Amino acid sequence: MADKNGPDGTGETGRGKQHEADIRDDDLERRRRDLEASLATRRPDRLEGKDAKVGSVAGYGQALKLSSEFIAGIVVGVGLGWFLDRMAGTSPWGLIIGLLLGFGAGVLNVLRSAGMMAEFGQGDKTRDPKD
Repeated sequence: MADKNGPDGTGETGRGKQHEADIRDDDLERRRRDLEASLATRRPDRLEGKDAKVGSVAGYGQALKLSSEFIAGIVVGVGLGWFLDRMAGTSPWGLIIGLLLGFGAGVLNVLRSAGMMAEFGQGDKTRDPKD
C-alpha cells in the first residue's frame, strides 16, 4: 500500500500543483466591477440607501388614491340620487339608483386608474400597466 493518501497521489489535499497564475486578485476584482456595472444597468429603479420602505410607501399612496376614487364615485352618485329625491319626491328610489350608479362609476374609476382597462374609444388595445 502506498503512503500517499491524497486525491492526486501527492499526499496533499487541495489544489495540488495546479498553476496559481490562472486566477489573480486583480482579475477577480475586474470581473467583480464588470458584474456590478452590469447589474446596475439592469436595475436602474433601485437607488442606494432606499430599500423596500420606498416601495411600501408608494404602495400605500396608490391604495389611498384608488380607495378615494372609489369612495368619491359612490358619494357623487348618492348625492345626485338624494338631490333627485328632494326635487322629484321619489323618496328612496333616486337614492338607491344613485348608489348603484355611483358604485359602478367608482369601480370604473379604479380600473382606469390602475391601468386595467382601456380608455374609451381605443377598442381592444389595452394599456400595459408597466408603461
